[in-house]
This record gives sequence, structure tokens and C-alpha cells, in this order.
Amino acid sequence: MINWKEIDTVLLDMDGTLLDLNFDNHFWKEFVPLKFAEQQGLSTTTAKQQLEPRFKSMEGKLEWYCLDYWSEVLQLDIAGLKAELSGLIAVLPHVTEFLEKLQQSSLKVLLVTNAHRDSLALKMEKTCLQPFFDGIISSHDLGLPKEHAVFWDLLQQQQPFDKQKTLLIDDNLKVLNSARLFGIVHLISVSKPDSKQPKKNVSDFPAIEDFRELMIGL
Repeated sequence: MINWKEIDTVLLDMDGTLLDLNFDNHFWKEFVPLKFAEQQGLSTTTAKQQLEPRFKSMEGKLEWYCLDYWSEVLQLDIAGLKAELSGLIAVLPHVTEFLEKLQQSSLKVLLVTNAHRDSLALKMEKTCLQPFFDGIISSHDLGLPKEHAVFWDLLQQQQPFDKQKTLLIDDNLKVLNSARLFGIVHLISVSKPDSKQPKKNVSDFPAIEDFRELMIGL
């Protein structure tokens, strides 16, 4: 799938790529509505009906990923609630082996995530993956989410990379499209970002179900 001789930089997404998206899906679809219902004196069903359009309207915007934003508008301690549920944070199968192989190579490896710094800190603490990366970049540091093609320009200014020799792995198709628009050549999707959900049918990009598929030749 990848000719590793053509790659010198690897950009890796976090949630749904390295980490099981089940944590985030359960958190936003079940746990937050439950806490919001308790706070507002609503049924969980009503809370979900109220929250779903609010969440939907922010998808693809930096606010969607911002814990401070949601803490303020929902009057809930979102970072605290994430910590409460942190037992669900898990690394996807064979990710650690893949990161170990990358670490043994001469490739530059960057974690590039839309996750808010508080969420990022919690997940690095729980998974101990931080030492595998030459750098960790949150889109909140750059002021734009990865869904914007300009994000990649800002990233390149901060962490110089050659578009022709860079591989991005991400489960978000909008992110992959924005990277393609910017000119990153090697793009791979993840077809099973959530271990509790069925495999996704991805047609626009090469897709992997687990990282063993990429370890050949690495």
C-alpha cells in the first residue's frame, strides 16, 4: 500500500486513527446527554434531541473540538467529565507495534490532531504514546481545524515537510480531502475507527482496518 522509500514524514491523527473512537462517540452521544439531562431536569431522550442539532452545527469548526467552548455553552465541566470516563480510552489494535517500527526508522513522525489540549493531555497520560512522536500539534495552537486546507499551510510553516514525501493517516474524510487539496500526496484512511461499530466503506482513499497492513516494508 505504501512504498516507504518514498516517505520521509508521517502525520498521524489521534482519535479514530491511533485511539479507539468508541471513547469519544460514547462520551458525546451518551455521557454528555446524560449529564446535561441531570443538570437541566430533562429526560435523556429530550437532552439528546436538544444537543444533536447543536453538535451538528459545529462539526468541522474549531469549536466542535474545543472543551472550553462546550463547557461554557452547556455549563458542564467537559474536561472533568472526560476524566471521569477515561477508563474507556484505548489504543486501537497493532498501533503500538506500528509506532515502534516508525521509531526504529529515520522517519519524522508527528501527531496532528484536532483534539483540545486538555483532551490531548488526558489521552497521552492514559496511553503513554507521547514518546513515539517527534512533535505533537493541536489544531487549537494554529487557530484552524484540519478540515481547512489553510491548516496544512500553517502546519508546514511550523513543521517543514515535503508534500511529495509525506504520508497522512486519518479517519476523517473531510480532513483527508483538505490535505489532498493542499497537495499532500500519500493519504490513507482508517475504515474501523470505532471498535464497537461496523467497518466503514471508504471509496475515495486507500483504507486500512488495522496498522499491520502498513508495516510491510517499513
